[in-house]
Amino acid sequence: MTLESLSNLRKGCLELYQKRKTLFNLILIAILLLVPFAVRELAAMGFNIRVNHLLGIICRMLIYVTLAGALNAINGYSGQFCLGIIGFFAIGAYTHAILGARYGISFWLNLPLGGVFAAIIGLVVALPTLKMSGIYLSLVTLGFSEIVRLIALNWTSLTGGPLGIRGIPTPNLFGLSLRTTMHFYYVFLSIAILFLWATDRVIRSRVGRAWMSIREDQLAAQSLAVDIGFYKTLNFMYGAFWAGVIGAAFASYLRFIDSTFFILNEGFNVLSMVIIGGSGTLYGPVVGAVILTFLTEALREFGQWRMVAYALLIIVMMWVRPQGLAGAKDSILAQRSFTLFARFRRRKPASGKQVSP
Repeated sequence: MTLESLSNLRKGCLELYQKRKTLFNLILIAILLLVPFAVRELAAMGFNIRVNHLLGIICRMLIYVTLAGALNAINGYSGQFCLGIIGFFAIGAYTHAILGARYGISFWLNLPLGGVFAAIIGLVVALPTLKMSGIYLSLVTLGFSEIVRLIALNWTSLTGGPLGIRGIPTPNLFGLSLRTTMHFYYVFLSIAILFLWATDRVIRSRVGRAWMSIREDQLAAQSLAVDIGFYKTLNFMYGAFWAGVIGAAFASYLRFIDSTFFILNEGFNVLSMVIIGGSGTLYGPVVGAVILTFLTEALREFGQWRMVAYALLIIVMMWVRPQGLAGAKDSILAQRSFTLFARFRRRKPASGKQVSP
């Protein structure tokens, strides 16, 4: 099968999906709802599958779907370069840990509260950095993430310091205590679906169009009366909100957190998912989260050497397909890649001599 035929097949599938989008989404959701039961059935049939272990991997994948999506909402749609998404994730986690374990506040209330607190901190970070972009903004957000981790490590009276917070309560739903990995699979799946639905609605709205206009050309957007400062701040708060929400759910899932869960490596891991899946696409972070989560498990026995594999994968992706696996072939990043490649490409004229284009 040639590359052209593969491209045509992909285009045909996308057109079919657009025509029957609702039907396909409902079928996909139905399949996802049946995943835990399918895993149990495979184990019962004699397959060498550890049910809780496999469901734990899938739960981690769903956490990364929302977390990478939150980062993509900032980096991909408004063009801001944030490396501190793990800081907002930590704020959401500690919000539920403190309010739930020490004050007995319900998980279902702490879930949005974790997002709201993270969004407020996102506002505090965004306002002084409105004039920054590129590497300068990324360094500020990276520093913010490390400050959050150090506060969690040293503010012993609030966060438990290096000992962390234990006994974080799990959610209750209609009298049922959600404690098992299977229960949390549905919690994380619900959050991921809600995030994707909300983000799809936002990027199709006036707000989403304003974000993307800022990403493409900030001066042109400003000339069209787009309030740059307002929409960049709103974008930052939106991504921080969802990172805080999934952070609160993550804390309840583990029932214990400390500062070691929020190191810088996690932030770079999430960034890798966005790059590989496709920045500025709705389903790119989903693809990236699935690939890197299972790649992590496959390379776990190699320890820290798996980070080398991540780096090589990102280098290859940035050279071969910088728009990501889910990115469009005719995207701006793809066109830039083709132009760069054409500069180094050599072709044969009729005379048979090698000349540069």
